[in-house]
Amino acid sequence: MSNSSSAGHAGSRHRGRGTIRPALRRAAVIAVTAPVAGTILFGTSAFAAPATLDPAEQSIADNLDVRVQDTRLGPTLSGVVIDADSGGLVWGHDATTALMPASNTKLATSTAALTILGPDHRFTTKAVYGDGVVTLVGGGDRTLTSADLDTMARTVAAVLKEAGPSSVQVRVDDSLFPAPTLATGWNDGYYPDSVAPVRALVVDGRHVTDTSVDAGRTFAKLLARRGVTVTGGVARATAGTGAALLAQHQSGALSDIVEHMLKVSDNDIAETLLRATALAAGRPATFEDGTAVVRQVLGQYGVSLTGFEIHDGSGLSRANRIPARTIADILDLADTAANGPTLGYIVDGLPVAGEAGSTLGPEWGRFDTADSRCAVGRVSAKTGTLTGAIALSGLTKAGDGRWKIFSFIENDSAADPAATKDALDGLAATVNGCWA
Repeated sequence: MSNSSSAGHAGSRHRGRGTIRPALRRAAVIAVTAPVAGTILFGTSAFAAPATLDPAEQSIADNLDVRVQDTRLGPTLSGVVIDADSGGLVWGHDATTALMPASNTKLATSTAALTILGPDHRFTTKAVYGDGVVTLVGGGDRTLTSADLDTMARTVAAVLKEAGPSSVQVRVDDSLFPAPTLATGWNDGYYPDSVAPVRALVVDGRHVTDTSVDAGRTFAKLLARRGVTVTGGVARATAGTGAALLAQHQSGALSDIVEHMLKVSDNDIAETLLRATALAAGRPATFEDGTAVVRQVLGQYGVSLTGFEIHDGSGLSRANRIPARTIADILDLADTAANGPTLGYIVDGLPVAGEAGSTLGPEWGRFDTADSRCAVGRVSAKTGTLTGAIALSGLTKAGDGRWKIFSFIENDSAADPAATKDALDGLAATVNGCWA
């Protein structure tokens, strides 16, 4: 998807080019490729209390008042619905209560990454040579594949054959990121299934303890297949400043990476983006500095940070807390035409109800009940799932023909998680109006 088509799609589908609210005027002047300035502009929420609700909105509000009492949703829910054009509040239920948001955190991470790095940013993996050593240098590309490494190996082999060294050793340099640590709210049980230790080098998205050495071993095998004699094992080393560049691979555009990350809720990509964003903002590539930059970016856009607390980029942290109002504010920001060229990819990356291959696909049992099936193809929303926390936040065109932004975050339900997800899907169908 090209940058121009994505931005136009998001803007024209969800919001016309009307008056930009004050908080969003600030958003338009943030430089997308420069580090965030030290001063944070704390704006007020974009939400405004409505004078009156139209009949379709009143129906949404009345039905949600009843359906939010569903026992499958448990005792703790933060929810909100706003009109995308006016910013008017349609419905709220403990909307400013900060709850564990699970993967809805990725919406904040995406906003910061697209703003600081820019949607055209690409991650570069390099192969350099010096003193008989070929070093694979990681650039934070979580989408790097064996096929990409094979293309690099072909180029490296051709250069080495011309230069004439009889054999080489292979090393990996992943020093772009510091050694992996656990985020606040993580436990080592997350490794390696839920997320791999965050390193700057990985191939085929493999979940192994040392993704860098694993990538180096793959590269060494590919070099050997191309006729290069590789001696010894693969180890970690920092490439010398005088090493010669032999080959490099660039990832796809960040805009495409963000869309994919949101569609499938990829934890590894989210954590890599958090570190890359911190580096681009002139800070160390750590959880603490990455999340600090996220806060700065959201604050400068005018997003309410009351109750906002995150400790990672993926939402795996059980210490994260975000109110539904803030999640809706982030979506409102991304859905505004003025921000389309930078943030519209967030809206385009939202899973669509019934979309196979996404976290709202039929393989996950989403939008398949009598109450919610009517909303298939009509709701775009980011999912979030942790033990004790399920969220669903997105957009849908309601019965009045106007787009609504909604966020529902549930914590502490004793119901089966599949039943809770069904109940949340029903709330989204209620906002759409197809479940009247």
